[in-house]
Amino acid sequence: MSTASLPECGVARFLTLLGGPWATLIVRELLHGPHRFTELRDALPGISPHTLTSRLRQFEATGIVTRTAYAEIPPRVEYRLTPLGEGLRGVLDAMAAWGVTVPEPPQVQTAPSATNPQISTARTASSGQTNRRYLS
Repeated sequence: MSTASLPECGVARFLTLLGGPWATLIVRELLHGPHRFTELRDALPGISPHTLTSRLRQFEATGIVTRTAYAEIPPRVEYRLTPLGEGLRGVLDAMAAWGVTVPEPPQVQTAPSATNPQISTARTASSGQTNRRYLS
């Protein structure tokens, strides 16, 4: 992705560069310091090697991450944030601070309906309203 194709709006630009699954979590890990590919993969359970490779290449192309290959046997490659990438520290800190303030959703109590055991009547703890939903 060339910087010429980036949107002018700052939020849209941010989402173009860091939107999508895993992007901010990869940056979060790299904020702790340089990582090898396997270290990143192990720190992010569930990420596929293809997705991790794709995101790292995108970050490298946009100047967020540098990739350093060391002439060693076995070969060693490290990824680290550039100063541009380090600038995301405050953004991720703010996201984390906001995220911990979001309350857990209210608990839903379910019981089978007398007329149809496949339908449950759910009463939300906060409002006391009854909602019907189908059980699978």
